[in-house]
Amino acid sequence: MSAADPLERTDYRTFAGLWVGQLVSLLGSSLTAFSIGLWVLKNSHSVSQYTFSVVLATLPGIVLGPFAGARVDRFSRKAVMLLSDLGAELITVVYFFLLAAGRLELWHVYLGIFINSICATFQWPAYVSTLSLLARPRDLGRINGMVELGQAATTIAAPALAGWLMVTIGIHRILLIDFATFSLGSLALLLIRLPRPVQSAEGAEARGSIWHEARYGWTFIRRRPGLFRLLGYFAVLNFVASLCGVAAMPMILAFSNEATVGRIMSLVGVGMLLGGATMSLTGGPRPRIVGALGAGLVIGFSMVLIGLRPNVWLVGSGVLLCYVTMPIMQASAQAIWQSKTPPDVQGRVFAVRRMIAQLAMPLGAFSAGPLADRIFNPALTRGGALAGSAGRLVGVGPGRGIGLMFLTFAILPVLASIWGFLDPRVRRVESELPDARGLGRAAPVTPDLPAEPVEAPAI
Repeated sequence: MSAADPLERTDYRTFAGLWVGQLVSLLGSSLTAFSIGLWVLKNSHSVSQYTFSVVLATLPGIVLGPFAGARVDRFSRKAVMLLSDLGAELITVVYFFLLAAGRLELWHVYLGIFINSICATFQWPAYVSTLSLLARPRDLGRINGMVELGQAATTIAAPALAGWLMVTIGIHRILLIDFATFSLGSLALLLIRLPRPVQSAEGAEARGSIWHEARYGWTFIRRRPGLFRLLGYFAVLNFVASLCGVAAMPMILAFSNEATVGRIMSLVGVGMLLGGATMSLTGGPRPRIVGALGAGLVIGFSMVLIGLRPNVWLVGSGVLLCYVTMPIMQASAQAIWQSKTPPDVQGRVFAVRRMIAQLAMPLGAFSAGPLADRIFNPALTRGGALAGSAGRLVGVGPGRGIGLMFLTFAILPVLASIWGFLDPRVRRVESELPDARGLGRAAPVTPDLPAEPVEAPAI
């Protein structure tokens, strides 16, 4: 079998070791992140200070993403993941000793969050780009579903567990738990043998200076109109999801209480768990583009349910439906990108994808407040400009302007989905673009040290 042929079978044993190790490490890191966030709120008494920490967590991915992806493609991905995890855990150790000495300050936390984000900027493309070397192309949907399932489980477990642990054992011991989970995750990663990608024509073209290699991720995407326009589709969805995610809580609080907000927000994790489990068991829709684009229609409908009336059952149903759909959409799209991108350039290509996604999200988040406070909420107060028209549909009073905002922006994912289905480059992206050369094939396993990729034998 030539290097261009697909893998004969998916290496589930190696994937399981990688998946479990990274999941355990992610749970520990999530416990620390949530606990440190609570510490910032408690010690600063400022939502602005907390918001600043969130901005610091996203900034490195935007600025350094392409450069991190280029380094991931150059070096052993196993070594990159180990070093990224090690960097994050060193921050945890520093937090522990500073807390023990009573000397932890806000600027220490901000610096730690920033460094952790740099580590994650390297770790994520290394992890995701390894998956296509372990799975047959037809199993990529199922493998990505497992990744989404693990993230959903962490989303559900980490906040509740961290909150309970903060009360029962304190933040010091949470940091020790994080260190223990890192050790287990690193041990799992050390025990498995990860393959390396063979060199493709695209990989050879991408080689050069760090600037050239960082730019190549964008160059690769722009040369493939189907992938480029699919990226635009997801930018729209990320913008809308971020905008509505920020606005949902104040809208629900306007007609209920904190306990109801908590119950509805718990449906986020439940939905992600159900969606991830569905992808893991079925592999998702075929063709995969149906799962990616069809999700826009479902998300638009779910936004209508959320915004239509101040009713707990309607809002809860909309939230659940939306978050069941998201893992199916994300895993389907991820499988498309993995199957159409040569493994030896996936690091830089996926890093550029993530950078663009992260750019769209703060735009949505920062737009939510002004839109709600200055346009939609005033229009649906009693006597407001739209009280006699749109108010008859969604109601009038506190929070109903945000409900109208949900209904208004629900059209964007629907239009983006319809546009994608009508655009032949997007609709036929799986059939028009050839599967990547060397997908699922690996060079002989060598010691996990920085090395040049092994060139694929001629066919």
